[in-house]
Amino acid sequence: MHIPSKFKEVNLGKLHSFIQEYPLGTLIFSAENTLDADHIPFYLQRQENEQVILQSHIAKANPLWKKVVDGQEALLIFHGPNAYISPNLYPSKKETGKAVPTWNYSVVHVRGRVFFKHESNWILQLLNKISDFHELNQNLPWSVSDAPAEFTKKLVNAVVGLEVVIDDIVGNFKLSQNKTASDYSGVVNGLASSKNSSDISVARQMQQSTCS
Repeated sequence: MHIPSKFKEVNLGKLHSFIQEYPLGTLIFSAENTLDADHIPFYLQRQENEQVILQSHIAKANPLWKKVVDGQEALLIFHGPNAYISPNLYPSKKETGKAVPTWNYSVVHVRGRVFFKHESNWILQLLNKISDFHELNQNLPWSVSDAPAEFTKKLVNAVVGLEVVIDDIVGNFKLSQNKTASDYSGVVNGLASSKNSSDISVARQMQQSTCS
C-alpha cells in the first residue's frame, strides 16, 4: 500500500483503537492458486507479554479453515469511514480556483499469520469476550450465559476459532492533513453539516485527530 508520509500512521495505540472501533476486517489470503477474501469481525486481544493478536471465529461450513494452513501469511484490512471531498469545501477555491475533488478515508493494514482453534473452551471464552465488549453500551447487556446451555454448545460445535498473529501493522489516514488550516476547517465544517452519516463520521474523526 502506497502511503504518503503525511497520511501514514504507525502509533500502535491509535491503530489498535481504530480496529476496536471498526472491527470488521477483510481477510485476504492465497489458496488453491487464487486469491480469496472473507469479511470477519475481529476481537483485539492484548497478551500478558504485551503482544497483540486478533481473534475471531468462522462457521465450520466456511472452507477457509481447510484452504489455509496454520501459520500461513494473510493480509487483513480494516476500513473506517470515507467521504467525497468537493472543491467547494475549500475557502481557497474561491480565491484561486486551484482545487480538485478528492476522497478522505482511513484504513489499517495488518500482515500476520493465521492459526485455527478447535478447542471448545477456547471458542467459548472468545464468544464471551466478544459479546461482553460489544454489549458494553447496551442498557441491558446480553451475555452468552443468557442463552440456553445446550443451544450455546451446538453453536460452539458449529464454528472454528481463528487467530491472527500480527507481524506488521500500518495505517493510512487520509484526512486532509496536506491542506492549509483554512481548507482543513472548511472540510470539517462541510462534512459535519452533511446529511450523510459517513461524511459526519469523517468530520468527527478529523476533529478527534486535531485534538490528539
